[in-house]
Amino acid sequence: MFVKRFSMAVLACLMLSACGGVDPNSPLGQRKAIFKQMLKTNEELGGMLRGRIPFDGPRFAEGAVKLDQLSREPWKHFPQVREEDHTSARDEVWQKQAHFQELARNLEAATGELVAVSKVQPYRASNLGPAVQKVEDACSACHKQFRDY
Repeated sequence: MFVKRFSMAVLACLMLSACGGVDPNSPLGQRKAIFKQMLKTNEELGGMLRGRIPFDGPRFAEGAVKLDQLSREPWKHFPQVREEDHTSARDEVWQKQAHFQELARNLEAATGELVAVSKVQPYRASNLGPAVQKVEDACSACHKQFRDY
């Protein structure tokens, strides 16, 4: 009797845990994965500049290139019509598409500038810091208008 009840409880838990996930192949799942990679990469770059992580110039430059590549990806995964899934994107993403795309291009430009600055040697925080801040400001500008916290 105990084995049967235990098995039913485990089965119920497994079924419930499968209900709350986001399909990783859906547009929402795709862009969430990209945004997480962007955040991780940006945190590493900022950590190097702020002394939380030891500074490594070549690694910083590689991170800048990776962030630039990632910055061009999530926009492909915003469908023309808002999906039914629970998303942290506000309705304004779809209502103000031109402005949303403008802010996306601003981020891409900022990450492109970061790549250019990260090629200048010797590496100096005084050169890299403002470029990282510009990337962070571009992210923040879009989040303030289009992300539902």
